[in-house]
Amino acid sequence: MTLEQLLISKFQTLSPHRKQELLDFAEFLAQKSDSQPPFTSIRGMCADLKLELTEEDIQEVRREMWENFPREDLLS
Repeated sequence: MTLEQLLISKFQTLSPHRKQELLDFAEFLAQKSDSQPPFTSIRGMCADLKLELTEEDIQEVRREMWENFPREDLLS
């Protein structure tokens, strides 16, 4: 059974009120995915900021972020 068939099967068992709720939720998900493009990189997230990020900048931030991980005081 495909995912679509399984969804239709479950949908058919719902009350009219629950069917409307499911439709509303599906429309919400569709709207959400249309309005928020997925980001695949730091450059993608910052593209509209007009910043010039170099690979060195990214590496520096990574070093700062991870320099105290794992913290020795939390290991014991």
